[in-house]
Amino acid sequence: MTTIDPADHRQNLALPAFGPHSYVSCMQRTNADRETWDVVIVGGGPAGLSAALTLGRACRRVLLCDAGPRRNAAAAHIHNFVTRDGTSPDEFRSIARKQLERYATVQVLDSGVRRIEGSRGAFEVDLGESVAMARRVVLCTGMVDEMLSLPGFDALWGESIVQCPYCHGWELRDQRWGVLVHSPETFDHLAPFAAMLRGWTQVVHVLTTEGVQLPDALRAQLREAGAAVSTTATLRLSPNGSSLDAELASGESVALDLLFAHPPQHHVPLVRGLELELDPAGYLKVDPNTQATSTPGIHAAGDATTRMQSAILGAAAGAKAGAALNLDLATDPTLRGL
Repeated sequence: MTTIDPADHRQNLALPAFGPHSYVSCMQRTNADRETWDVVIVGGGPAGLSAALTLGRACRRVLLCDAGPRRNAAAAHIHNFVTRDGTSPDEFRSIARKQLERYATVQVLDSGVRRIEGSRGAFEVDLGESVAMARRVVLCTGMVDEMLSLPGFDALWGESIVQCPYCHGWELRDQRWGVLVHSPETFDHLAPFAAMLRGWTQVVHVLTTEGVQLPDALRAQLREAGAAVSTTATLRLSPNGSSLDAELASGESVALDLLFAHPPQHHVPLVRGLELELDPAGYLKVDPNTQATSTPGIHAAGDATTRMQSAILGAAAGAKAGAALNLDLATDPTLRGL
């Protein structure tokens, strides 16, 4: 049997030519140009971790910056994520970080990012005590939920008040559910949402905050969907064991085991300062195939890009962004041999 020296085999192996670029091993990328990262990822949730994994497996030099806290800080478990259903968010992050350790080109830094300056190929990422140079950037910063001024809302948020039935519904199926309407902006989606919730439970109450008046046609649609519609505003939410009581202006009280609300959201200061183009709903406008934003070299993934927010969708978007960036870097003529 003939023994082939790996080095000779590498030299004799006909690698496909792709433009002007030459082959660079993962080890070379690990040790070369320590001052510049291929990609800096801002945010260490499912989207950021997934982007780091994808890029790490492509031998890209990646700095993942994660300052915390978690976007879903109030959530005890992640659901609707295949193989991780019921995992706590902290355990999820711990597992993901552990899996990243095998990729020598990926570094995780427990640090926030103050600002990002520069342009495609030469971004300066201010970490506070130092500045990281990056050829590309991925924003996985999530969104900040704005608490409603309704008394009791803040204390119950993330426990008996939630946003997503796929994340929280199954555990409380067949119990008393409610939907809190705080703005006319949600009217178009209200009747379909209430009808969908009836797949989990027969009891769905629609409540409103002060100043919100449901049109008669919408009330009729909600009743047709099988929902009960309160005629007066909700003045206060009070805990009642693991459930809550909604106190109405009429003096009535509605007992609920789960209340859905979709409060306004805003971007973190870092993202607002970049002045990226937003979609009509206020989320970062990205290319659906590459997750590229309006600024060349900056991509985004996860909750900051869509109201359809969940851990598994964020992870999928992060993987897509990572793959798109790897291709972008591989075909960039200014990075010949890097």
